[in-house]
Amino acid sequence: MSGFLNLFRVPEIRHKILVTLGLLLCYRVGFHVPVPGVDYTALDQFMKQDGGGLGFAFGIMNALSGGAIGSCRLFTLGVMPYISASIIFSLLVKVVPQLEALSKEGQAGQKVINRWTRYATVPICIIQAIFLVFGKLSDAAASDIIDPTLYSMFSYKVFLILTLTTGTLIIMWIGEQITEYGVGNGVSLIIMAGILASMPSMMQQLQSSLGPAEGVQAIATLLVLYLLIVLGIVFVTKGQRRIPIQQGRQTRGRRVYGGQRHYLPLKVNQAGVMPIIFASFLFVVPTVLDSVFGGQFFQRAFEWGGFWYILFYSGLIFVFSFFWTSLMFQPKEIANNLKEYGGFVPGLRPGARTAEFLESVMFKVTLAGSTFLVMIAVLPQLLSSNVPNMPPALAMFLGGTSILIVVGVVLDLMEKVNSMLLMRRYDGIGGESSGWARKGGGARAGRNA
Repeated sequence: MSGFLNLFRVPEIRHKILVTLGLLLCYRVGFHVPVPGVDYTALDQFMKQDGGGLGFAFGIMNALSGGAIGSCRLFTLGVMPYISASIIFSLLVKVVPQLEALSKEGQAGQKVINRWTRYATVPICIIQAIFLVFGKLSDAAASDIIDPTLYSMFSYKVFLILTLTTGTLIIMWIGEQITEYGVGNGVSLIIMAGILASMPSMMQQLQSSLGPAEGVQAIATLLVLYLLIVLGIVFVTKGQRRIPIQQGRQTRGRRVYGGQRHYLPLKVNQAGVMPIIFASFLFVVPTVLDSVFGGQFFQRAFEWGGFWYILFYSGLIFVFSFFWTSLMFQPKEIANNLKEYGGFVPGLRPGARTAEFLESVMFKVTLAGSTFLVMIAVLPQLLSSNVPNMPPALAMFLGGTSILIVVGVVLDLMEKVNSMLLMRRYDGIGGESSGWARKGGGARAGRNA
């Protein structure tokens, strides 16, 4: 408790927290800004009746990005286009030599990559807005949710596309302001805020569909289950395989330098939530194309929660886990760096043998991490199958993927806040303390000075 109160005792940290909360409030307000020409009461009823097609695809995208695709408001696209652009450039940095060289130039090179990411967000926004306007809203116009005369005007459709694109660009700007002037990563906090803001309404929807007694029992069961899932996610997220690294000793005159032992930490879940995002995207695209062109081949072949859906979905997660880890973790580069700076793994020769060992260990760790991700990703299907009247979109929001994102963002936020507190010799949120000021280190330093 004292660690939490310390957040508001330091003026700089208090200012950052207030700025973050204010910007997140502005972000949530944007989801209530209407678009002219839409009957939102009729649109909500239309979206509830549509459990498949684009409605199912929107449910997956909303669960991964915290957006509200399908609501047709200012921020309806959410931050998903910016996430897509960021993922694209993260992959290009590893495969395009020019971008890789640019990323190694430090902060100046990263600014250039961030600027290109913002530019790439605009066409992605336009493409997603076109699918929304000519897909779901086209069906809505046929149901008189939008005035058919107004919707038939090409200028009105262009207005909708530009409005939705502008909304995402505003969200992108808010995220960058939070990163620069607030606490934590702005985009991650926006995703978490969108997911948490949707939880109460989803719980209420589940309770109303089951009835008072059954609904309360189901919600209580889900809360206990989520608590256990959160504990498991924290355990795996913090889990590491520590490789001992020994520094070589150097003798200069009568003094001996080096010889220290430290550890190279390999995270169990090295890929994070990226494999789930990639796998979900590959299932979303055919579903959207089926709905746009009036077919249902993919939806029938891979029914959500069915055997083939779970089998291919799990396989894709395994594939993308190893793919993403192989891009971000380079055993040969790490082994060469250790050799160059005089470090080595005890019992192994520096160079190729060390690289082979690191690759073998990383393979085993990634296998465990990808198995964990499959269990988390399949959880929504299990919830939808075992909890009566739970729609797929609700299961996606309340399932393990959203919790994985929220827990990851909270852990990252706590680490940054604790580091800020410990730099000022305050206890962290978890009661962590540097111990330097408490043990008289400051007084001794003053006397020595």
